[in-house]
Amino acid sequence: MTDARKPINIAIIGVGNCASSLVQGLAHYAGRNDASGLMHHDLGGYSAGDIRVVAAWDIDRRKVGQDISRAIFAPPNCTAVFAADVPETGAVVAMGRLLDGVAEHMADHPDARTFVPADLPEPSREDVVRALRDSGTDVLLNYLPVGSQKATEFYAECALEAGVAFVNNIPVFIASDPAWAERFRAAGVPIIGDDIKAQLGATIVHRVLTDLFAKRGVKLCRTYQLNTGGNTDFLNMANRKRLESKKISKTEAVQAVAAQRMSDENIHVGPSDYVAWQNDNKVCFLRMEGELFGGVPMNLELRLSVEDSPNSAGVAIDMIRCAAIARDRGLSGPVLAPAAYFCKHPPRQMTDDEAYEAVEGFIADSPVAASAS
Repeated sequence: MTDARKPINIAIIGVGNCASSLVQGLAHYAGRNDASGLMHHDLGGYSAGDIRVVAAWDIDRRKVGQDISRAIFAPPNCTAVFAADVPETGAVVAMGRLLDGVAEHMADHPDARTFVPADLPEPSREDVVRALRDSGTDVLLNYLPVGSQKATEFYAECALEAGVAFVNNIPVFIASDPAWAERFRAAGVPIIGDDIKAQLGATIVHRVLTDLFAKRGVKLCRTYQLNTGGNTDFLNMANRKRLESKKISKTEAVQAVAAQRMSDENIHVGPSDYVAWQNDNKVCFLRMEGELFGGVPMNLELRLSVEDSPNSAGVAIDMIRCAAIARDRGLSGPVLAPAAYFCKHPPRQMTDDEAYEAVEGFIADSPVAASAS
């Protein structure tokens, strides 16, 4: 087990609802022995309280220039506030690169609901790399909007040059892209991704039930997963062109654990609609149609309602600590066991039982992890 030598310094790209829940969570769990709500209280010698934010980037004028402890509560963020008194961090949100991070249709909505880009100079790659080095960043987290291909690649380049571990929480394929994976491997930099799985969200529930069908010999014939929400993530995804990688990521997460791969017309997984008054509440409608013994039909319907961003924050805390452990051990490239357990679109898919065993082995630095790292 790794001994925690120092705090884990993190930098955040995109100070939205997910970042808000993460930063609130770091304040909430600091100094606590209560592990309620966390998958791991101690992970390889690191606790949640060992993580500190040292740098951040965003493009919204209401956040840029603010300490991240205040920026996380600025509009259009609308997630639950469970730790209102977040201490000052000293990390001031810097202006980020726009690139393809803001979809054109976002400008058609009220300021309280959408991004309001600041009229400030955007940083160069050299500026971001310098900030990462000067702040002593260990792990860089990507929380950009879905569909931000060019922006994600820009920050991935910065992580490579600065030599900091990269955690890719969104469905832009970096860790699972062989060319990018090799670049991180060659640079000696660990990466965990892609597309974070919530603690108990639509994807993990859908996967577990799909795996249950397979283990009990039930043929899964057709399934859908429809999701609605009212945060900027759902508003951003109202532009269907930004959904290609998201649909691939969520669909493959389910297909990977099915007994037999379903045809495209028999599986539909993805965001369905933006409902403003839901704010950060996400509602999933799940249906699975199958055949039991003798070909007798059955169906299952489920409705899941969760606060979307806190549902991923604890997973992010584990990903950060696994990235720090990987860095401590001198690992490079995709770290497969944590990716399989924490992400929808990892470089190597595993069942959730296999991924759980692999990540526990990775944390303990046991031989089982060697084949999955």
